[in-house]
Amino acid sequence: MVRRVVATLLVPVRWSPPGVDLSAWRAALAEDVVDLLARLSQAEGAIAATADDLKLAEEIAWPGMRIYEVPTATYLPVLAAATRDGFDQAAVIAGDAPDVPGMILGKLLRPLENKAVAVAPGGPGNGLFGLATSLPAPDWLVDHELDDATAQVLRRNAPQPGDVSSTPEWRRLRGAAELASLDPALEGWENTRALLGG
Repeated sequence: MVRRVVATLLVPVRWSPPGVDLSAWRAALAEDVVDLLARLSQAEGAIAATADDLKLAEEIAWPGMRIYEVPTATYLPVLAAATRDGFDQAAVIAGDAPDVPGMILGKLLRPLENKAVAVAPGGPGNGLFGLATSLPAPDWLVDHELDDATAQVLRRNAPQPGDVSSTPEWRRLRGAAELASLDPALEGWENTRALLGG
């Protein structure tokens, strides 16, 4: 049985809708992602946070959910922590995509059967939504914030470009354009929905 973990990384959030408190917005986005992870059947859910964000992590974590304190809001420390916990595979996803469907997470993990690393773009100009790899992570995988990473950036250090597989993107809520693309008919994202007034 392959042990998998999907960790929500509490990434910086620098935009909120007009009239919505930035801290409350960030908490709602992250809590909606965490709620999805708590219901996964093929992987454990976890939260990764720097020391400054541990309080938020503790507030939104489900009972028994792992919280990884990491020195930087980048993916390699999260992957290292998951390796120490004995997981075989790990995915690190951004905590600002509240309506992400579980299917996207499955597609992010699936290529690990024959690829070293899989990435899901975060939408135009938004870096990566997530990154997944078998553990321990390959030596050539260079650390980045999800905001700054792309499949092209990671392929520069890979032994072969094909070692990094691109999976379907899922946009992160980082501005008005992404907000406009939220689908009210899609299930989930209750906390974000409540802040938006319904």
